[in-house]
Amino acid sequence: MATERTFSILKPDATKRNITGAVNAVIEKAGLRIVGQRRIQMSKAQAEKFYEVHSARPFFGELVEFMTSGPVVVQVLEGDNAIAKYREVMGATNPAQAAEGTIRKTFSESVGENTVHGSDSAENAKLEIAQFFQDSDIAA
Repeated sequence: MATERTFSILKPDATKRNITGAVNAVIEKAGLRIVGQRRIQMSKAQAEKFYEVHSARPFFGELVEFMTSGPVVVQVLEGDNAIAKYREVMGATNPAQAAEGTIRKTFSESVGENTVHGSDSAENAKLEIAQFFQDSDIAA
């Protein structure tokens, strides 16, 4: 298996409800290491850049507003097949459709406030990590 890195965001609904530790426990139990982590307040410009792939979608403004509504925890996760593993651990975008035991099934309150973001490809993981971390911020 290939060790790789992926990017994660614990969204404002997670920080507001003080469940970041519980979410991190699920991540670590799945065999992923948190090798970089920081709590930030995402600016409107950062959120717009991060979610620019959705800029033409009707929910874009609402998404940017939500992601800037409170602090988030940005993370670099590492492990065997980390991208696929984290996407499995997160669960479906809609928590009602997510499998039992996944982060979204366990913690999310709605499709809009679904607790976590994770990269969907190696290319996006690299780009997303670079937006929030420098190599010196990440544990070896």
